[in-house]
Amino acid sequence: MRNLFAIAKREVQSYLVSPVAYLVIAAFLLVSGLYFWLTLGWMVQYREVPTMRYTIEFMIVIFVFAAPLLTMRLLAQERRMGTLELVLTSPVQDWELVMGKFCAGLALYLMMVIPTLLFPLTLEVFGNPDWGPVLSGYLGLLLFGAVLLSVGLFASALTQNQIVAAVLGVAGNLLLWFFVGAPAYNPGISPRVAHILRMLDLRAHLQTFVSGALDTRDIVYCLSVTVFFLFITTRILEARRWRA
Repeated sequence: MRNLFAIAKREVQSYLVSPVAYLVIAAFLLVSGLYFWLTLGWMVQYREVPTMRYTIEFMIVIFVFAAPLLTMRLLAQERRMGTLELVLTSPVQDWELVMGKFCAGLALYLMMVIPTLLFPLTLEVFGNPDWGPVLSGYLGLLLFGAVLLSVGLFASALTQNQIVAAVLGVAGNLLLWFFVGAPAYNPGISPRVAHILRMLDLRAHLQTFVSGALDTRDIVYCLSVTVFFLFITTRILEARRWRA
């Protein structure tokens, strides 16, 4: 565990001296903030009940593209600079390296999300929002962020080119977000296959969180997908260790 925390600390420090991290955070907060104010104005104008549902859904969409930008350098840069082989031949275990990198990405993600807590607090000024969906929505925001980061980290393990890692990460996130569930609504697909595709569809699980009706199946789904991608990322590093 000591190695894990040391790796996470090193990566967080590396993030904090990188302009890319600040640009991603600033863009995320700016775009999500503008969207929140626009939807808030719409809700006030039409006297709708104040809600964070639309903003949380929008923030997840942004992070589908932002997550690979945060993870693209985590393993790809190590491979490009030749330091990954040195790490793999050290006493650090593969899972410690993967989890350390993942925890660093998750820490930066929290730095992006925590300032948005001002959004639901602002809703108190304009109405009496239901805090149940707000809290469950932020839980979904955390879990879905972990899923998208694990996909991005997996993509970073496949190549030494950071741009390629970012593109692969975005493609993987889009696959989970849209293309997996889309065929489920094709009338030509059998009901059993359609049910499986809907279970794998990221958007379908998000709806439960933002509606305030927590379901353990959605939590298990997010945790399972995250663990799966972290596991195969570890296996990729294990294969490289044997070659190193």
